[in-house]
Amino acid sequence: MRGSRDRSSRAWSRAAARAAFVVPLTLGLAFGALEAQGPAANGSHGVADDVTFSRDVAPILQANCQICHRPGSVGPMSLLDYRETRRWASRMKDLVSKRLMPPFHLDTGLGIQDIKDDWRLSEADIETIAAWADAGAPEGDPADMPPPIEWPTEQKWQLEDLIGPPDHVIKSKPFDVPAEGGDTWWRPRVPTGLVEDRWVRAFETRPSFPAGRQVVHHAIPRLLRLNEEGEYQRIQSLSEYAMGKVGEIVPHDAGRMLKANDMIEWDAHYYPMGYEVTGDQVELGIWFHEEGYEPEFQQDLRLYPLRGDIALAPGGTAMTQGFQRWDHPVRLDSFQPHGHVHLHAMSIQALYPDGRLELISMVTDFDARWHHSYIYEDDVAPLLPAGTVLVMTGWYDNTAENELTPDPEIWYARGSRTGDEMSHAWLAVTHLTEDGFQRLVEEREKKLATDDDAGDSNDDNR
Repeated sequence: MRGSRDRSSRAWSRAAARAAFVVPLTLGLAFGALEAQGPAANGSHGVADDVTFSRDVAPILQANCQICHRPGSVGPMSLLDYRETRRWASRMKDLVSKRLMPPFHLDTGLGIQDIKDDWRLSEADIETIAAWADAGAPEGDPADMPPPIEWPTEQKWQLEDLIGPPDHVIKSKPFDVPAEGGDTWWRPRVPTGLVEDRWVRAFETRPSFPAGRQVVHHAIPRLLRLNEEGEYQRIQSLSEYAMGKVGEIVPHDAGRMLKANDMIEWDAHYYPMGYEVTGDQVELGIWFHEEGYEPEFQQDLRLYPLRGDIALAPGGTAMTQGFQRWDHPVRLDSFQPHGHVHLHAMSIQALYPDGRLELISMVTDFDARWHHSYIYEDDVAPLLPAGTVLVMTGWYDNTAENELTPDPEIWYARGSRTGDEMSHAWLAVTHLTEDGFQRLVEEREKKLATDDDAGDSNDDNR
């Protein structure tokens, strides 16, 4: 299920994105596979007593749930019509009330809440589903049903309905994935294929369809650039594919440069799923700024490690931390925690030069079956002055309470295999000048004061 806002456009813009999103059901993306975590919602006060499926619940499902819960997609059951849905009413209430569905793990009420393309259901939608389940899941008048969505059957770029098709596509070299075996990495280098330098406004990485989506654990295109010695040096990661992720859109005042003689080094992690996949290729879609565009700032995407021993004893827990200090002001544009099945939670905090410690974001119920890059809205993306220390903390769980651990009676350690554990955060960072930082701070303060004045004026007129 997905968060709702501007339902008519959102349902379609991301529908094409995941229409062909087929993954093995062994990943456990079923209502029945999720355990109760977190507090329940406060009931269904304020919702009409005659709530029905046809009039009230079906629109919510269309905007938030059917993108995954329909034949041929990732959800293990279909929620397209009343007969298919009614048997799941009680479970739906339980999971949406605890915000385990939609699978969007950012904590509500802690840190920054204004996130682009937020999947979370509104409180009104949660209360509607709860009231419907409590009333016995009535169908209502079938004439009240909204027209069905015509879900696309072909693979599309996830960003295509937002910004059009990509301007340029770079593919990895073909790789044969065997039917059996362990983790395999494919790291070919390929040229960008560009004939001139261009500023980029968006990236999206995707595996092939349909087989690639089941055998690709992750895929990262890394940018290589010639250094003064004439050797290719890794500059940054351009994007990442991991289950559940969308692409990266660079803020309007920033850009990332691709040069004509750059190379792409692919880091594709494959895991055999019982059948051969011949000549698999991962793709990087690229959207350019218009020719002649010159950004005020530059952005990059990097993996920021959390250090510490992840030696998870049977029934044990662990914690890691990472620290990043910039010698110039920056804007934090997005945050994505990364770990495997034992990562339970991750937070990022800003320790400012004046000694203040501020929580930026918290993910308490991380789930490796869905990876999200939480992209902050433009007006709230953290502006960090020079000298700020970013504190990243991760918590890990190998107890029987963690339903995802394969076996809580054995040891697990840090490593790159699917069965190992990882500890890092993906951060998109815009690097600012001192003048640019001060101007952005002043613009926000002015906007905040204007908004406060408008609010006070509205209060006076009531």
